[in-house]
Amino acid sequence: MSTVPEAAIQISSSDPTPPAAIPTVDSAKQRPGSIISGHLPALDGVRGLAILAVLLFHFLAPTNPTGLADRAITWLFAYGALGVDLFFILSGFLITGILYDSRNDPAYFRNFYMRRVLRIFPLYYGVLIIVFFVVPAIPALRDSEIGQLRSHQAWAWLYCVNIYLAIHNGWVLSYIEHFWSLAVEEQFYFVWPFMVWLLAANRRVFLVFSLATALASFGGRIVASLMGVSSVATTVLTPFELDALAIGGFLAVYLRDPHAAAGARRAVLPLTLAGIAVMLVQFALRHFTTSGNAVESVRSGAFHLLLTALLLKALLAPPTSGWSRFFCSRPMVTLGKYSYGLYVYHHFFSHYFTAHATDVALGALIGSRLAALGILAVGGIAASMGIAWLSFEYFEKFFLQLKRFWHSQPQPASLARNR
Repeated sequence: MSTVPEAAIQISSSDPTPPAAIPTVDSAKQRPGSIISGHLPALDGVRGLAILAVLLFHFLAPTNPTGLADRAITWLFAYGALGVDLFFILSGFLITGILYDSRNDPAYFRNFYMRRVLRIFPLYYGVLIIVFFVVPAIPALRDSEIGQLRSHQAWAWLYCVNIYLAIHNGWVLSYIEHFWSLAVEEQFYFVWPFMVWLLAANRRVFLVFSLATALASFGGRIVASLMGVSSVATTVLTPFELDALAIGGFLAVYLRDPHAAAGARRAVLPLTLAGIAVMLVQFALRHFTTSGNAVESVRSGAFHLLLTALLLKALLAPPTSGWSRFFCSRPMVTLGKYSYGLYVYHHFFSHYFTAHATDVALGALIGSRLAALGILAVGGIAASMGIAWLSFEYFEKFFLQLKRFWHSQPQPASLARNR
């Protein structure tokens, strides 16, 4: 299974024309008194953790286990798929914050969409040009698995990879199937800015709407599962992922209240306990239902609660705490900065390794399959990081610098009072 999105697409807490993580930050300038004011390095670290989880998932989880150690590795790193869910929560948080703070800007829609286009499209469509035009032009690659993707290219150009996967009920687009999460993000952008613009004038109304959206998405995923909708569809279709995005949106607006810090800190433990409780419920349900997909839908809700608690912990931890030091550490922030490119590029390596059983061949050569897995993971991640760095520094930055012509204009703090 392929995953991950777009907080990978970097909306950072710092604005890109400097670095920011996954890309760059479209960060809103928060109002005084808010606990999310200024640049938040911890969010770059959260993004870094999300992309690291995805990298480990794609490089280590699909090991075609043949023994106890292989099965243990597959089981452990399969949880790396949760990095996509963390990306969605973070993306909802950052995007909603940007929209909420600039909702009274006369150029609200134009600025938002132009800045998103400059952040997302150059890398995404640049890769599609290589996959669909350059690769097929190379005789040796024309009939390869990647060369044959050209016949399905319309779905990628239109940001509909997730719909294609759902229709065909499988991870059937090989090297570009992980673009499903980018499709979810793009489809989210078509609707969410309008909802913020329409509802955010009344803060309470927007908070209720966000929670209602999250609950409807979670419940819809369970109902769809019980009705026989495939696990692929309930994973990749946007309506079934809105709970994570809407939770992030709720937090973005809630935390802009200068008095929200105490309540948010108190919520971390209840969210954690609720997540664990739901997890226990889904374990119990396994013995009373034959619908494993529905149980997995309940389980995903539990993980969303736990990941929400993790995001709050990262945001609210004291600067001297271990949490803060971890998320603000150079390795995590660096991973976060280049996470969009890492996400886009890494699957070309990981899918190749899996499809060609490279770990088996290398393991036979060196005498250890586990060592082979480690070598391929380190090598694949290093190569992905190198390409992501080159892409960001020598290609994407050019477009990011153009964002200055469409600068978001946060509303004055006085306009937000008593909303």
